[in-house]
Amino acid sequence: MSTARRRMTAIMAAMLGGALLLTSCGGSDSGSADGRTLKLWHYEAPNSAMGQAWNAAVKEFEATHPDVKVQFEAKGFEQIQKTAQMVLNSSDAPDLMEYNKGNATAGLLSKQGLLTDLTAEATKRGWTKQISTGVRTTSVYDTEGVMGSGKWYGVPNYAEYTMVFYNKDLFAKYKIPEPQTFNELTAAMDKFVAKDITPLANAGAEYPAHQYLYQLALSKADRAWVDAYELYKGRPDFHDTAWTYAADTFADWVKKGYLSDKSTSAKAEDAGVSFLQGKSPILFSGSWWYGRFQDEATFDWGTFLWPDSNLTLGSGGNLWVVPKGAKNKDLAYDFIDITLSKKIQNLLGNKGGVPVAADARAITDPKSKTLIDHFNTLSRRDGLAFYPDWPIAGFYDVLVSETQKLLTGSEKPTGYLDALQEAYDKDAPKR
Repeated sequence: MSTARRRMTAIMAAMLGGALLLTSCGGSDSGSADGRTLKLWHYEAPNSAMGQAWNAAVKEFEATHPDVKVQFEAKGFEQIQKTAQMVLNSSDAPDLMEYNKGNATAGLLSKQGLLTDLTAEATKRGWTKQISTGVRTTSVYDTEGVMGSGKWYGVPNYAEYTMVFYNKDLFAKYKIPEPQTFNELTAAMDKFVAKDITPLANAGAEYPAHQYLYQLALSKADRAWVDAYELYKGRPDFHDTAWTYAADTFADWVKKGYLSDKSTSAKAEDAGVSFLQGKSPILFSGSWWYGRFQDEATFDWGTFLWPDSNLTLGSGGNLWVVPKGAKNKDLAYDFIDITLSKKIQNLLGNKGGVPVAADARAITDPKSKTLIDHFNTLSRRDGLAFYPDWPIAGFYDVLVSETQKLLTGSEKPTGYLDALQEAYDKDAPKR
């Protein structure tokens, strides 16, 4: 999902209500440490797989650190995204926080010297062995803040990827088989349109819309294409075959009624709710929805990987980062350790998350097994292609605004691609 996919958790996170104070010990390598408080921020919904696993991690920390108080504050994605630089430069910085991975986010903060170098801890505590090569790409950043090499500045304890969620009951009602190929997927959407049903849940005001488009591009791309775009190993051409196909197809889908032009102002939460309410039979989005759908869906649903594509959006999950000015760093390291323990990883897996260090035999939920099996399939074929907004700071807003224009028809595909090229070339580092 995109750097902004966590926007959907802001409302849910607010349900946790401000700060939860729990008793929980440890030391710190910070001179101003008191060793008695762990200040923790994250923005996961309480009924998401990660939210449930991290609440359990707090309890585990409490049991093993009886003299320490955990001061947890639920934050919205937007809140952290917009204020991180200011907060991390102040005395209000937490000891540990969830932050988005990628060059434009964690990479930028590492380049600015706002994050703690975790390389020594990652080696000492065995995180380098627990986290696979593909997942750790977003943990390490070079001196320019580019992911993939350099020092450890963040630790993921889950992975994520995108997939097609579909309402099995609606497919059965209209006698539409589960698509096995891309042509079968479009044929299924044609049948829903014929029944006056808009097949794809969408949100133009946030990440879902441009993730549909990026997936279309990925279906015509390869690893070298991804590396050029995401890691600056070459100069991307936004008028190449992949991008042109994606923009043309997206615009065509709007005309065909697969995507509603009225979804321009919708947010990610709206798209998820549309699927949950049975209004839209298909949603292409990420594993971050999985636990919530398990918890809230009142119909039978399933998933499949985007057909006829070796690549899809995905990566290691959001990162635990330790601000440079954190007062109790050792406590933060201990908490990260707990989230990577088999107990918490197994819980994460059974609640609909994609754990990075679980015991496969301990995952008993059938849907969770499918989720993890699909991730393993992607991992084997090196299929995680990150997210379209990662390469440069501010590109998320460009993608949102320009993709909205495709939805409304106020911009043609060629003009759309021109705008992306201009924004990318303006701010991408020259390497």
